[in-house]
Amino acid sequence: MKSIGLVGGTFEFFHVGHQKLIKTALSYCDNLEIWIISDEIARRKDPRISAWKERCDFIRLNLSLEHNSRVSFHVLADKFGVATYHDKASMIFCTSETKSNCLLINKKRIEDGLDELSIIEVPHVYSEDGNIISSSRIRDGKIDPNGKMWFNEGILASDLYLTKEAEVSLKDPFGTLFKGPESDHSIAIKDALDSLEIHHSPIIGVGDVTVKSLQDIGKIASIGLIDEKTKREKWDGFRNIDQTLYDFVIKCDNPPGMLTKSLFKSCKLAIHNWEMNNLSTLIIVDGEEDLAPLLLHLLAPINSVILYGQPNQGVVVRITGLDSKSRCQDLISLFK
Repeated sequence: MKSIGLVGGTFEFFHVGHQKLIKTALSYCDNLEIWIISDEIARRKDPRISAWKERCDFIRLNLSLEHNSRVSFHVLADKFGVATYHDKASMIFCTSETKSNCLLINKKRIEDGLDELSIIEVPHVYSEDGNIISSSRIRDGKIDPNGKMWFNEGILASDLYLTKEAEVSLKDPFGTLFKGPESDHSIAIKDALDSLEIHHSPIIGVGDVTVKSLQDIGKIASIGLIDEKTKREKWDGFRNIDQTLYDFVIKCDNPPGMLTKSLFKSCKLAIHNWEMNNLSTLIIVDGEEDLAPLLLHLLAPINSVILYGQPNQGVVVRITGLDSKSRCQDLISLFK
């Protein structure tokens, strides 16, 4: 008779910790039932969590054919699922955080006259900064699913300069363009925001016209970056940006064609202000803010929205995701 093991969880952003958990479980049992938290429970926990099917599909994608043949996926609709009454399973797998739940499961099984499940605790996997790899840290934009830091602050030990190679790569489209008339940028901004799901946040506006257009429609940027110019020319319209609407106004230096330590520190502080207290920040750049999205994507949480103007066309929207972080990481590596 084949042995059956149980494991449960959210399994968002399937990472190397999840891989170790499942691989270890399969070394103990013949077949593994993976009980994944339902959409209803997951969305109460965090509305940004992917759909149940997407989480299952991503696990399948990252398992070998042999391992896929030995696992099955089920909806976990409450705290315990079937673990308290499953009469075929003989073991359950957990981490240190979820072990207490397994102990409660066994207590209930004993009360109901069932054999206890063997509880097998699988050690955590740690990221390169020494902290536990978790879906929440990936969602917060700190690490990738392999535990690598998205941004090594040592990169900006000194200011970085744009190279020809990086400049060529930056010409590739990086987002979705929403078209609108040059005379009224709020039209493109409204269309862009209407396309977003409600849980996308923060809203980061890069450029004077973009920040001003958000203000015009009553949607103040969570983080705004301006340099008092448009199309690299002085723009008097920046004076109509109401700085008093922001919780913080900070200034930094960033000459054209550069990523400076000053800009990095300002972007990092602005992200921190939003993450900790949902406070807004306006960054006034002495120089140019055009390259700031490269830093912002690396620093920002998953599902942040970054908007910037496209001259004579409209506004570009890019949602921060694992793909955008990876691309920005590659682009910054081309700077000198």
